[in-house]
Parts: sequence; C-alpha cells; structure tokens
Amino acid sequence: MTGIFYGVGVGPGDPELLTVKAINVIRQADVIIAPKTEKKEDSVALEIAKPFLKEDVEIVKLVFPMVFHDEILSTAWENNKNTISELLAAGKKVVFLTLGDPMFYSTYIYVFRLLENCGYPIETIPGVTAFCAIASKLGYPIVEGNDILSIIPATIEEQKLDKALKMADNVVLMKVYKNSGEVIEKLQQHNLAENAVMISRCGLDDEQVIHNLQDIAEQKVNYLSTILARRNKV
Repeated sequence: MTGIFYGVGVGPGDPELLTVKAINVIRQADVIIAPKTEKKEDSVALEIAKPFLKEDVEIVKLVFPMVFHDEILSTAWENNKNTISELLAAGKKVVFLTLGDPMFYSTYIYVFRLLENCGYPIETIPGVTAFCAIASKLGYPIVEGNDILSIIPATIEEQKLDKALKMADNVVLMKVYKNSGEVIEKLQQHNLAENAVMISRCGLDDEQVIHNLQDIAEQKVNYLSTILARRNKV
C-alpha cells in the first residue's frame, strides 16, 4: 500500500466553500495534518474542515514557527518533513490542510517543496482564496474589462509598494496585519482608499467588514485580514 500526500485548500472560513473534491479527499484521509503556530493551540484550517472528518481519522498538529532564525526554521521544518515521510512510508493517505488555496501565499508551498522528491505521489487540491470570497460576498468586482490587478503582500519594501500601487487599477493587499496604518496611508496617496474595503476572518463567526479604512488606521488588525481597493475613475 503506497502512501499519498494531499495538500487541500479549505478556503477562507466558511466550510460550505470547500470544493466537492476537497471534501472527498478529507473524508478518505487516514491522517490529517493541521498546521499551527507555536503561539496558538488551535488550527483555523482544522476547524473549517471539521464537519467533513471521519471519526477515526488521526489528527497530527505540526508547529511551523513564524520566525526567521535559520537554525530554528531548519530544525522545525526538517522534523515536520520526517513526521510526514514516516506516515507516507506506512502507506497512509496524508492530508495537509491549508487556508485559502494551497499555492497562494501558503505554508503548504514550502512543505510541497520539501516533499516533491520524496518518492511518494503528491496531489494538490485548490481552494477558494479570501479575496475571491470577499468580492463575491460584498458584490465587489475584482477586475473587469482591461483593468490591471495587483496582488501585493503589504510587507514588501516601500519603493516596490509605491510602484505596484501606481500601476494598478485594482488591488488586493495581503498580510496587512503588520503595518495596516502605513498601508492605508499609501492607498490614500495613490487614490485607492475611497473605494477600499477590508475584511478580517472572512467566513468565520467573528468576521469583521470595514468600509472606511480610516476608522482602523491606528488599530492593530487581525492576522487574517485582506484589503480590496480600486482606483477612482473619472
């Protein structure tokens, strides 16, 4: 019996947004890998997938430290790779859960690269991204006609952020939790703030929608926060 590794996108929060394929894979899993940070006991991705877990599935919570110390990273990630490899060697169907889409700003990408030459089959199941869910929920078209869309991690250097905002008609800003005040100021400078909206924890019970970004310019925002913005058209 050959083990197989699945990366499954569970979407941004609402369990009903999982694809049929994702649900089928989760229901057949022998082992569920639930990634989490060292600061939190629970995995948001696991909570989203819970309605579809079979009763006897083995759940393995692996810590992926959000630090940049090379030695800590290499040790933790190597240990996680070994844990997954042992499960695959035992012939298990191993499902790695990840928020949104597995190939979009996801921890899964790094796991995939660690395992892609491990000798076991790997299958990646796409998921709904937060910005697509937000747009549909709010009736907020992301792009139309010949619009240019920029998907930007807000953590990039200021010069690159300015360049991206200058060129774009519409913007998706990810990772805004670290410097939301500076990001909102940049949107104002580039005439993108008036039609902007931010959602935190989209699809979860404590979801928050902010239409006036100035209201939260001085506040710390949730880790799971995304901003959609579009330029004023004269």
